[in-house]
Amino acid sequence: MKSHKNGSALILWLIIIAVVLVAGFFGYKYWQDNNGPKYEFETAAVTRGPLTQSVTATGILNPVINVQVGSQVSGNIQKLYADWNSHVTAGQVVAQIDPSVFQAAVTQAEGNLANSKAALVLAQIQLKRTQDLRAKDSTPQANLDQAIATVDQATASVKTTEGSLQLAKANLEHCSIISPVDGIVITRSVDVGQTVAAGLNAPVIFVIANDLSKMQIDTNISEADVGNIAEGQPVDFIVDAFPFDKFHGKVVQVRNSPTTVQNVVTYDAVIGVSNPELKLKPGMTANLTVIVAQKDDALLVPNAAFRVRIPDELAKATGTPEAKSGKGRGGAGRQKGNDPTLRVNRTIYVLADGEKIPKAIKVKIGVTDGINTEITDGLKEGDKIVTSIYNTQPQASAAVQKAANPFAAPRMR
Repeated sequence: MKSHKNGSALILWLIIIAVVLVAGFFGYKYWQDNNGPKYEFETAAVTRGPLTQSVTATGILNPVINVQVGSQVSGNIQKLYADWNSHVTAGQVVAQIDPSVFQAAVTQAEGNLANSKAALVLAQIQLKRTQDLRAKDSTPQANLDQAIATVDQATASVKTTEGSLQLAKANLEHCSIISPVDGIVITRSVDVGQTVAAGLNAPVIFVIANDLSKMQIDTNISEADVGNIAEGQPVDFIVDAFPFDKFHGKVVQVRNSPTTVQNVVTYDAVIGVSNPELKLKPGMTANLTVIVAQKDDALLVPNAAFRVRIPDELAKATGTPEAKSGKGRGGAGRQKGNDPTLRVNRTIYVLADGEKIPKAIKVKIGVTDGINTEITDGLKEGDKIVTSIYNTQPQASAAVQKAANPFAAPRMR
């Protein structure tokens, strides 16, 4: 009877111990679930679609050939034969400077030339007479030498006055301002009666655009983007005058001459533009997009997936590699070092169906438009990738939330 009671007491104690252990286990589990770290993952599906990588910039529309027509002589503008928007042809007189002063210079030069020629004829006659006398030994040799020198001087004087006459005639011809190219006048800088003074810099009277149906955009590309710009790339742009029209062009030249403004280095990329309707005008500001790369059917992930930071508690479970910089874990941050593979090999986190913890996956990336990035290897369409991590515990600080995704907005609960 006593042994039976002892057995019953032992069983009772075993049951009590078991209950305490189970209660302790579930109590610890409850405490851990409510006080330990607990995370929630926001995901996005890997999709397929078109992707365009581009570089944006602004530039000024200019004619391909822009000719400044000036004056080589000084004087008053007597007549104007062209105005703004006038169509002119090569060789056409577009302005006339008062020629009276230059005509007088021509007349004077002609008189000087005639006088020089007469002096030459007289010197030649005297030379012939002196030669005859010297042959009869009737005059000294010095007189003959003097006669020869006088002829040479008269000949030189004739050449000098001929040159003066040619210069006077050239100045007279320059009184007629002639268009050097076919085109349209886009600037007229003088009026009738105005005096132009030719000096070291010829005064500009007209600016003529050779052909406004073909124009170019001169734009400044930053040194960070110029490596992506190449000749032949398509360009889309708009102007404020036609905000609902999209115009097209292509890169025709990337000039190697740098421009530095406040320590910012840019390069001039010339964009060729067709303007058959003449809607685009010189001086317009173009907001353009250079199409660097374009994919019609790319495997796409949001760029937020590259900015995820895995907390230390989950690093081992997710298989996150140690960051080379020793600070933070994740695939989005800019890694320190000069390893070029870091630009194409990145780490993102995939949450498989039925799994509670994501796994770190190495992927290769392609082009990006700043919102989505092309994945060339490592994922397939439909995979769920982590874009944000949230600590759901009440005591989780804002700093912890930001560490999981430094670019995520605060989550409202």
